[in-house]
Amino acid sequence: MHKLKNEFANKLANKLENALANELAKAFSTIRDQTGRLVQPLSAEDCCVQSMPDASPAKWHLAHTTWFFETFILEQFETSFQPFHPAFRVLFNSYYEGVGEQHPRAQRGLITRPSLAEVQAYRQNVDQRLLALLGQTRAPDQMRQLTALVELGLQHEQQHQELILTDIKHLLSMNPLLPPYLASDAMAEAAANTAAAAALQWQPFEAGIVEIGHAGQGFFFDNETPRHRQFVEPFSMASRLVSNGEYLAFVEDGGYQNPLLWLAAGWEWVQQQKLTRPLYWQAAYTQFDSAWREFTLHGLQPLALHEAVTHISFFEAEAYARWAGARLPSEAEWERAAAQVQAAVSGTDYFGVAWQWTSSSYAPYPGYVALPGAVGEYNGKFMVNQYVLRGSSSATPDGHARLSYRNFFPATARWQFSGIRLARS
Repeated sequence: MHKLKNEFANKLANKLENALANELAKAFSTIRDQTGRLVQPLSAEDCCVQSMPDASPAKWHLAHTTWFFETFILEQFETSFQPFHPAFRVLFNSYYEGVGEQHPRAQRGLITRPSLAEVQAYRQNVDQRLLALLGQTRAPDQMRQLTALVELGLQHEQQHQELILTDIKHLLSMNPLLPPYLASDAMAEAAANTAAAAALQWQPFEAGIVEIGHAGQGFFFDNETPRHRQFVEPFSMASRLVSNGEYLAFVEDGGYQNPLLWLAAGWEWVQQQKLTRPLYWQAAYTQFDSAWREFTLHGLQPLALHEAVTHISFFEAEAYARWAGARLPSEAEWERAAAQVQAAVSGTDYFGVAWQWTSSSYAPYPGYVALPGAVGEYNGKFMVNQYVLRGSSSATPDGHARLSYRNFFPATARWQFSGIRLARS
């Protein structure tokens, strides 16, 4: 009887794991296709160029995400594994020291070979092989390991989907023709530019012990754990993000020329870079035109004063908050407010508009343990000289955001869709 029970349990476990693998195979095909659609508006030339060391060519993103599946999954699980091309192991490795050497990040735009067509063939080859792996029957423990790595790879791919948009926007903005990534609806743009921002309100939150970090079911990165307690003093959170119109008032009030508003490192950066406005803003001061414009994925557009300001660095966000008589929220304050507001109101701008800077340095949570092996280099090794952003942006793929997600960038980064939510003590 005991043997029969074990056999039944094993068969049930096999069925459950294989059913999960089938669902994951569908998700794999969907997400990989979404990446392909993101580059469809681009030419081969668009896909090869790197506009700055922090950005990568779209072709490199296509290859690197494929490299992830080949290196961490096919190499481990595929019988008689053979790489698609031996040189790709180094060429498209981003920062995984445990895997081996990497091509210098700042030189990714020099990789004219392989061609875009060859990279697309690389993607197709790896896709077919990985789907074949997911279709094979395996022991439950091995299938769990395989599906966990595939899910990690898909989350990684979605991160790069967002990076494709941020990087191509920066690239196109450097072109004197200011070409759009996508055509815009002129009537919709005109209607949007006449809208007004909702009145900003301050939502109070009491002091208390709060729990932050991942809880419950679903995927999470290791830097979102462990869930832990923090004490927060009473605070208020702005009901919406800072708008372009509000940030324009800061610009026109001489915000970029007032050293009293800036952290010392921020003021030094502003002076060195000769900054006077957000990254994609342009002032058209001529005899006939004094309007502000903003470069968008739809090309150069009139500055929409009601929309949330984006592409703001931590230094700019912190200076604006000081000018506005407020401050940036801590990570714990943001998560507490977002959890409460999200539960009460749907469609808030905590998600899906702009990543929001917090005053919290990117550091490990109490009791944090990185994943073993090379995949453990994914987050933990970057926990220095960076600040945490929360929420998600308009470029974040659907289904990728969650309450506990911790994004992170250096204080000077502003090519991402990052914005400002104010807090007060």
